[in-house]
Amino acid sequence: MTTQPAQTRIQYLPLAISILITLAIGVTASLFIFPEINGWYQTLKKPSFNPPDWIFPWVWTTIGISAYLVWRQRKRSSGFKLAVFIYIVQLLLNFSWSIVFFQMHQMALALLIIKVLWISILFNIIYFGKFSKPASWLLAPYLLWVSFATVLNFSILLLNRP
Repeated sequence: MTTQPAQTRIQYLPLAISILITLAIGVTASLFIFPEINGWYQTLKKPSFNPPDWIFPWVWTTIGISAYLVWRQRKRSSGFKLAVFIYIVQLLLNFSWSIVFFQMHQMALALLIIKVLWISILFNIIYFGKFSKPASWLLAPYLLWVSFATVLNFSILLLNRP
């Protein structure tokens, strides 16, 4: 009987924790978003390319898997703490964008935050890539999503200028 080396075995509890952390941030942000979806957000003019709501949990899940893959490689480099710091910053920026855009209705400030978020995700990809190439690639759809969300934020801002 052959056993997998510890490095290739999936550690389910850390994987679940990594995913649950990102999903918890997404769920918490949604507490600020959902009341506004049927209220303020519904009244806004939106471009034709406005996405469906079901896409969001998938984005959060891939971010969590990416973090898990880096966590598994944490002993490989002294740069792990910096990678974690960048990861936390981008999560906080993502969370703050939701509050600023949906709860505070500050579309211009939200646009500034999402631009900084985009840069932080790029750094996140670079630093995660030092530990795990698959982890950095898992963040690529997230970067594309935030690129799309930036265009969406900008479009909504333009369409709803007084």
